[in-house]
Amino acid sequence: MAPVQDDNLLGNYLKDRRAKLDPAAFGIPATRRRTPGLRREEVAQRANVSATWYTWLEQGRGGAPSADVLDRLARALSLTPAEREHLFLLAQHRPPEVRYQAFEPVTPQLQRVLHSMPYSPAVLRTPLWDVVAWNDAAAVVMTDYATLPLEERNILKLIFCNARVRGHMVNWERDARYAVAAFRAETARIGAQEAVQAMVEDLGKTSPEFAAIWRDYDIQNYGQGLKHFRHETAGDLMLEYSSFTVDGRPDLGIVIFTPMTAEDAERIRLLVEARRAPE
Repeated sequence: MAPVQDDNLLGNYLKDRRAKLDPAAFGIPATRRRTPGLRREEVAQRANVSATWYTWLEQGRGGAPSADVLDRLARALSLTPAEREHLFLLAQHRPPEVRYQAFEPVTPQLQRVLHSMPYSPAVLRTPLWDVVAWNDAAAVVMTDYATLPLEERNILKLIFCNARVRGHMVNWERDARYAVAAFRAETARIGAQEAVQAMVEDLGKTSPEFAAIWRDYDIQNYGQGLKHFRHETAGDLMLEYSSFTVDGRPDLGIVIFTPMTAEDAERIRLLVEARRAPE
């Protein structure tokens, strides 16, 4: 038997989400209804679109909705972040743009993920590259973030304004330029230009080197690469890094540094165990 072809995926998805809503949750009086969920005109009113156009959309003849309309429909239908992304994929064949949002605390589960890699330095960072969680390996290889004021736990500020962190970076200028280029590319996606501009101006006043590199306007994807650290007691460390967005938390990225050799891993192990010794 041939598979069933569905040419109106968007319309069917909208109807399904609408049917699963409880009118009482939206302050709509419980009256006799022939079908469950909200009526089309009720969704249209909540999304500030015409009832006729919304009906056409469910029927597969409403045209391609804009990102603004899709956002309003997502709010009208009380979609979760995953459901909102699915709506954009059906309507525009692409996920929605990532938008800057106020930071939410790191869950204990995410913190346990970091600690599950005892000898691979790992950090969680916000869209503005503030470090909000880390493991012991990151604390001994990069810096002990817990000893820094909150406003100084920022990757760019550490690269350009922290002498100890800078001293650990064997290829400082190359890595610093790469970091600035990656930061520019990432922040362009999040719609937080005021926050980014304020940070750039503040850092530029503190570090003329940062200001000069920022003016070059280079663009890079952070992705993955290689870092060469020189630790005061452990000596040279070669680490590969990979960067990921946390699923379900577009406000968070995780960066993991993996020792390249068994010798690198052993040096980090000794640093971590020395840190934990008093415990």
